[in-house]
Amino acid sequence: MIRIPPAIVLAAFASLCSAPVAHAQSLDAQRPAIRDALAAAEAGRLDTSTASSLARHPLYGWVELAVLRRDPDAVSTSQAHAFLQRYDGQAVANQFRPLWLAALARRQDWPTFLGAWKPSDSIALQCAHLQARQATGRIDAAWTEQAQDLWRKGAKSLPGGCDTVFNVLTAQGTLSSALRWERIDAAAGERQTAVMRSAARGLPGDELALANDYAAFIDAIHPRALNWPKTDRSRRMAAQGLAKLAQNDPDTAERLLPQYADALGMGESERGHVLYQIALWTVASYGPDSARRLGNVPESAYDERLHEWRVREALSRGDWPAALAALKKMPPAQRNDSRWRYFEARMSEKTGDRAAAQRLFRETAGSPTFHGFLAADRLEQSYALCAWIPNDPATAKQAIARDPAIVRAMELWQLERPGWATAEWNEALSRFDDTQRRIAVEVAQDNGWFDRAVFSLGSVRGESRPDEQRLYQLRFPLHHGDTIKREAAKHSIDPAWVAAEIRAESIFNPKARSGANAMGLMQVLPTTGAGVARRLGIPYAGAASLYDPDTNIAIGTAYLREMEDKYGVPYVAIAAYNAGPAPTARWQSQRPGFDPDIWIETISYKETREYVARVLAFSVIYDWRLNGNALPVSDRLMGRVQARRKAFTCPTAQMPKS
Repeated sequence: MIRIPPAIVLAAFASLCSAPVAHAQSLDAQRPAIRDALAAAEAGRLDTSTASSLARHPLYGWVELAVLRRDPDAVSTSQAHAFLQRYDGQAVANQFRPLWLAALARRQDWPTFLGAWKPSDSIALQCAHLQARQATGRIDAAWTEQAQDLWRKGAKSLPGGCDTVFNVLTAQGTLSSALRWERIDAAAGERQTAVMRSAARGLPGDELALANDYAAFIDAIHPRALNWPKTDRSRRMAAQGLAKLAQNDPDTAERLLPQYADALGMGESERGHVLYQIALWTVASYGPDSARRLGNVPESAYDERLHEWRVREALSRGDWPAALAALKKMPPAQRNDSRWRYFEARMSEKTGDRAAAQRLFRETAGSPTFHGFLAADRLEQSYALCAWIPNDPATAKQAIARDPAIVRAMELWQLERPGWATAEWNEALSRFDDTQRRIAVEVAQDNGWFDRAVFSLGSVRGESRPDEQRLYQLRFPLHHGDTIKREAAKHSIDPAWVAAEIRAESIFNPKARSGANAMGLMQVLPTTGAGVARRLGIPYAGAASLYDPDTNIAIGTAYLREMEDKYGVPYVAIAAYNAGPAPTARWQSQRPGFDPDIWIETISYKETREYVARVLAFSVIYDWRLNGNALPVSDRLMGRVQARRKAFTCPTAQMPKS
């Protein structure tokens, strides 16, 4: 096929840009053509005939972008300006602008750069913007202040283009030694020793030598630090180096700490920083010195993570009084979390304070979480679940479904362009109120885009929306239900467990693929898929088969059955499904005979620990979705599927909005 230059393709579109937009009902029919056009544009093979035939399609801007981004340096100023003007305010323009600005920076076409500039989160573009202003004679006090602010952001390495800006600061005399030390300190906090050395280059000789020695100590402990000046900075640098050492060798760090602490006069803050890391990297593997090293950490150095580990360490030894004492040392907000309130109840129970245990279980049982469900089981009461099912008018949903950005987002999702789809989605949600945002999630689910409920409900720009947590039918979608039930019955697996695994693994995205190459709804590895298929005679045509929902659910459910058969109980099988056999075997050998809830909490991998609790909680909620009642989680985690089922109630105090 003849390759058509971008200018001709874009000119063909410009001649048709006033044509009416295609009606929504025709989009399904046009989807194969727009898919092919995007692929052709990316390959540099889009012809004017195809471009013209699709010029009225809502996604044609993305076809244009695919042409432009192949070689932004070849795009003319007039083409770029026309594109940005044509799609001003749309996600596709926002995707192109940084590419165009970067191309202009490479050309050093600074006047055009300034004309196209809009504020950006990109440090590279921020530096280029300062370069543009400097090159066009627009250096003023604001320029200097912004350049200094960028310098301060450099705890990690900055793009090379920033060097030009910093060279100007140096020439101005506004990159002072104090600013250099500010960046050195920040880089030391991130253990970015190359950045420390780079920032130090403009320091006077003695200071330069000291800064480089600080960096060398963080890289590898050396005795020269014993003769450093006894300053706060020297103490912090020594603490950083010893804390880094503690991550790999806590024994050596503990042995060396007194020597450096005495020589430099370290206070509680610096010592606590090192002792924290020594304790953390010991207790993370439940080393024999865990309790002692946790006890050495001053309370002022404790944070939520170490408070948790102090509880876990005591649990791992079966020291219930120590675990209870550790729980009571937690800050109030952390201690009142349903997980820790539940364990405070359990430890009160184990140490003989039944009244406190019952009170704490009652307080926890109102939480629709794993530990809230466990607490309700201890009290033999129903589960608290206050579902919010809004009754929005159909016209409201129709209006959202017709929003141009939502139309584009849904089409891009159907075309398996999740990055672009998310860009359009985010642009739409930036304009929506809470009701419109919630309805948009419904529209996304109608189009098979289920993870929008997870990423778009519960908070808005950091502001909590707790009522949205009660949108269980949106937050816990149920798709491929017949296949789930069929395969679960075939392998004597609870279908709610299968649905929960899918929700935890892929949020019902059949095309999901992890960095470890786990694929499909249940995130099955190709080697696992091939092995299970071979053992059970499941049709399997290679790794791509795992993107087929029916095949993936069949293999994933069979694998769950194998895991339960191997490990005996579902909660260990769930851990193995996430972490693999070697860590699971280690946890079993380290803590045999532990109560299931305590065994789960003492799993050393944070991801797996939270995964097991999440899957079990999700199973209860999917049981509610499938059956209106639930197998008690205390029975579920043991595989007792014939236990008496539980009802759900909504306490009056937790009634959701109507």
